[in-house]
Amino acid sequence: MANDQIEAWLQENRSFAPSADFAQKSNVTEAEYGRAHSDPEAWWLEQSARLTWTVAPTRSLDWNPPFAKWFSDGMLNASYNCVDRHVDNGFGGKTAIHWIADAENEERVISYSELQQMVARCANALLALGVRAGDRVAVYMPMIPEAVVAMLAIVRLGAMHSVVFAGFSAEALASRIQDSDCRFVVTADGQFRRGTAALLKPAVDEALLNCPSVESVLVVKRTSQEVVWNETRDHWWHELVDSQNSTHQYESFPAEQDMFLMYTSGTTGKPKGILHTTAGYLVGAATTYSNVFDIKPATDICWTAADIGWITGHTYIVYGPLLNGVSQVMYEGLPDSGGRDRWWRIVENLGVTILYTAPTTIRTLMKWGTSHLIGHNLSSLRVLGTVGEPINPEAWMWYREFIGGNNCPIVDTWWQTETGSIMISPLPGVTSTKPGAAMRALPGITIDVVDEQGHSVPNGHGGFLVVTRPWPSMTRGIWGDPDRFAETYWSRFPGTYFAGDGAKRDDDGDIWLLGRVDDVMNVSGHRLSTTEIEHAIVGFHLVAEAAVVGASDETTGQAVVAFVTLKLSDDDQSQDHAAIIEQIRQHVSRVISPIAKPRQIILTPELPKTRSGKIMRRLLRDVAEQRALGDVTTLTDPTVVSMISGLMEQHSTED
Repeated sequence: MANDQIEAWLQENRSFAPSADFAQKSNVTEAEYGRAHSDPEAWWLEQSARLTWTVAPTRSLDWNPPFAKWFSDGMLNASYNCVDRHVDNGFGGKTAIHWIADAENEERVISYSELQQMVARCANALLALGVRAGDRVAVYMPMIPEAVVAMLAIVRLGAMHSVVFAGFSAEALASRIQDSDCRFVVTADGQFRRGTAALLKPAVDEALLNCPSVESVLVVKRTSQEVVWNETRDHWWHELVDSQNSTHQYESFPAEQDMFLMYTSGTTGKPKGILHTTAGYLVGAATTYSNVFDIKPATDICWTAADIGWITGHTYIVYGPLLNGVSQVMYEGLPDSGGRDRWWRIVENLGVTILYTAPTTIRTLMKWGTSHLIGHNLSSLRVLGTVGEPINPEAWMWYREFIGGNNCPIVDTWWQTETGSIMISPLPGVTSTKPGAAMRALPGITIDVVDEQGHSVPNGHGGFLVVTRPWPSMTRGIWGDPDRFAETYWSRFPGTYFAGDGAKRDDDGDIWLLGRVDDVMNVSGHRLSTTEIEHAIVGFHLVAEAAVVGASDETTGQAVVAFVTLKLSDDDQSQDHAAIIEQIRQHVSRVISPIAKPRQIILTPELPKTRSGKIMRRLLRDVAEQRALGDVTTLTDPTVVSMISGLMEQHSTED
């Protein structure tokens, strides 16, 4: 459907009501909203019973704004809750993970009993290396089962994992290891993408040149490529882990035991180590996974098509599914590894019932067309989800019609690394849905849309999205920097959580997300700091100055656009500008990640600046979006913007 058709459809139909048949079987009823709203702390204490506790909590929330503690008098073990208790309850033979490799002829089916043994061996190996409660362990892994095993083994010991996306550079990995003072790293020799092996360990070796705190590196042999080996530091997984005892007696830890760090981009350019603790995070993950996806553990085959290097993979690949005892798919490859119908063959062959992915991926699948769906039976699907960015109505409708066969509810979810679990989403069988709308806050969550003064806006108006009450899975802070935590999230609207997203309420009071309002971009669901990319670009030897903005992109949601001035000497003037642009793009890829490479780099003699010397990124956003320019009267030289607009237009024409 074209956009105008979507708009016409919305005017006529407004929303999809939940089917009566689905509502009769759903995990949650409309009444749950009222119960949770009337006493959210008591409601969340009820939800804590989803976990198995060594000492059950009697306390719900301890609130010392902006710092919260949940279930603070309870004791438990995260790993036991994800694995062992299902074995103890007689479900050891049930499939926990059906792993599918990048290559089509490689799969592994891991039962809960087998997963228990794998986690126990890994925990014993980590103990042998010296890992103890409170230690930080970096995990730099491809999408293989050992990544999940490592995470579960780390938290089993009361240590903290800091998972770094395997697409990040050595420099990015090093900065995260340094900030959290990691003493251990778990990685692999390499990974596969579309049948091609790519090394990972060399990036670890390079990173550790500047990380003297790291004592040991545990390496999975994934690709059998030759890697440099440090005999005193490096250990093969198959030699150390596989030789360990297959049992491990877990220890119980306090509810607020530090559990993991996840680094996310910040407006200052320095990544923030978002801290999550054990019980509150697990309660949020278990509750939202069950409710939002209407999970039926006995029959569901769940697939969150994400990477464990991001919070979606943490909460809805590792913890949410395993806490609920489901069988799930874990896929190593890309959507077109082995052909553009690869996903649909997986859905059909395994009978996938729940599919959760990003709007960027949906738009890519749309571009490939529906011919790749022909001959594939997708009728097993019953709930579809989206995550990472607002979804446009056209992609929503395509997803519903061609993937869901007009029979599957779509849960368009809003949440963040900092929130730990889903905050806004329809509930299958309960909530009406509108293409592109996140709809309303989940039970136990209190959301508002406010104006510049922090006042709630009426229906039909937009503003800033805030959370007005604490919730269990909320971040407990920024690692090592409590002042930055308070300033970043709690100072704009005192006593209220704000993490940089805009939103609007429609005439019915339902919420539509508008994206970031700060200098953090959302590219294919990945949060990237404009400042961090600017720092990388300026680090290139020929660059004098750079300004980075986000621009709309029909596939990735937002794309990186960089405006760059060069410092060319007289001898350099003859250099090929196209070659310089490509060198800058590759430099950004090396320093940060390929996902941070600018879509466009505009070389300009000057950048628009105010009389005080501040770069006017607002005007550069207008240029990148090809919008009418705003006020230019404060610029030292207003003609600079017109010149850059011309360069941008010329660049677009050449493309």
